[in-house]
Amino acid sequence: MDSLWATITKAFPPVNREGWPFVAIALILTLVLGAFWQPLFWILLGLTIWVAAFFRDPVRVTPEAEGLVVAPADGRVSHVGEVLPPPELGLPAEPMLRVSIFMNVFNVHVNRMPITGEIEKIAYTPGKFLNAELDKASEFNERNGFVIRHSLGTIGCVQIAGLVARRIVTWTTEGSHHTVGTRIGMIRFGSRLDVYLPVGTVAKVALGQTTIAGETILADLTTGGAAAPVYHAA
Repeated sequence: MDSLWATITKAFPPVNREGWPFVAIALILTLVLGAFWQPLFWILLGLTIWVAAFFRDPVRVTPEAEGLVVAPADGRVSHVGEVLPPPELGLPAEPMLRVSIFMNVFNVHVNRMPITGEIEKIAYTPGKFLNAELDKASEFNERNGFVIRHSLGTIGCVQIAGLVARRIVTWTTEGSHHTVGTRIGMIRFGSRLDVYLPVGTVAKVALGQTTIAGETILADLTTGGAAAPVYHAA
């Protein structure tokens, strides 16, 4: 029985704490409204399952090596190229390598620390809710940016709201130090993460590639290569 339960729990990732109020509301509506009309019960039950799946928070095995940058979000790489970083981050006004990851409503939405380091600054900027796949969303949409200090350089990581997303959640503070892969926030319900890397950094992902938060390697800030990474579960 214990092994059966372990198999079941591994097959269905836990729901993040941010999701429990939404799951509870959806379940109550399912039971109350579904009691009046059975077809509605099944429709709402499907919605409840989707809400629980949206807030799933699986364990990830994160590679660790000096200067290794990993994806902060699950999704699809929608941009790889050099652009100016958002002014609110206070980074030098020179082009940096930006890797954008677009999250659809079926992706895991827990965002993770892209590199081990100190969160030097957090900058929230109100804005619009344009389609997050558009390049101009980086400039005009509501967003929350992190400046992360690492011994090999400073990077930016920006949570960007989109058409459906209306809430950016942050689980960290300025001055805190985190290991790569640590959970730092999420966006409800969908959107995009931009990672700004130092000049000269070479991306290790391609346009259209699928990323896994805390696991997919975006770049390596070391020169001449790093030692083989070790891994930790988070």
